[in-house]
Amino acid sequence: MQPRINALAITRLVTFLATFTAILAVSPPIPVEKSQLAGWFTENVKPFAVRNKAELDPALATAEENATVIKVMSDGTGNFKTVTEAIASVPADNKKRVVIWIGVGVYKEKLKIDRNKPFVTLYGSDPKNMPKLTFDGDAAKYGTVYSATLIVEADYFTAANLIIENSSPRPDGVRKGAQALAARFMGTKAAIYNCKFLGFQDTLCDDDGLHFYKDCFIQGTVDFIFGKGTSLYLNTQLDVAGDGGLAVITAHSREQEADTSGYSFVHCSITGTGGKNTYLGRAWMPRSRVVFAYTTIADIIHPEGWNDMKHAGFDKTVMFGEYKCSGPGAVSTGRVAYGKQLTDVEVKPFLGLEYVQSEKWLLPPPSPQV
Repeated sequence: MQPRINALAITRLVTFLATFTAILAVSPPIPVEKSQLAGWFTENVKPFAVRNKAELDPALATAEENATVIKVMSDGTGNFKTVTEAIASVPADNKKRVVIWIGVGVYKEKLKIDRNKPFVTLYGSDPKNMPKLTFDGDAAKYGTVYSATLIVEADYFTAANLIIENSSPRPDGVRKGAQALAARFMGTKAAIYNCKFLGFQDTLCDDDGLHFYKDCFIQGTVDFIFGKGTSLYLNTQLDVAGDGGLAVITAHSREQEADTSGYSFVHCSITGTGGKNTYLGRAWMPRSRVVFAYTTIADIIHPEGWNDMKHAGFDKTVMFGEYKCSGPGAVSTGRVAYGKQLTDVEVKPFLGLEYVQSEKWLLPPPSPQV
């Protein structure tokens, strides 16, 4: 007689193997000491040249193998004089990494990378004298989310060493449609390195998909990081350009419990002006999710910390958390009841690259040869 197959035993074995494989794939958590962050990143995010190509998304591996560089110079000495022209040269249904190398200067352009143009990199040529992409679109003219200087709908986008600005004037509370975005990221698997985002209300629409930010600077006033991204921010400065009125750093728009999106800020810093009238975040949607960990916070935060936008019913469903933050603005006395000081267990999912599923797609910033 043939031995009978125990279905339950097989199921348990499959579950064990899947769990064991997942454990092996997990990278070390983000270190507690900020001084160790650079070394940790270098160790865990290897460049394409030394990566096991089988670990990456197949389309990404193919794109990186066939990377090309095109040069933008405002004086006309490059392949193109404007960033707009360079983006237009990328073919529809692009299948190779196109690095758009941007020379020092100011580029007053309204830019869009369509969904059918994945694998585009915007690379500022000089990290110490970063080129500026700037435009003055606002909600009154374009609608809020279409007002951005840079709109990226495509997947596998990368940016490095850029200033991205919306130069529209500060909202005065009277002028309608004064919201003005610097950037809107809609595609998934985007990596942003050493970039500055400058604006006032709604500076960065971290709209949807998996996003990774490192060594960035984001300045604004109200809801200046907003959307439904699943995003990890490392060593990024959040600068509040407050004038004494209401200021809000984040407005996350998670609606459904099954939605895994949220913002995780780790080893960041909150700076700025405006007195103690700044909130870490407010409940734009019923299940908004924002976590600040190991973050230094200046003395500009309202004691309550978080705001439910007068939606009392959201208090039981939002996920607003802080973990081992420091600085005068991190004092937890006076925080609202729905703002949590997280435990080691609760914060763990937000303290690793796995939060943005990085293993299959995240690469360090490029070093293009031109």
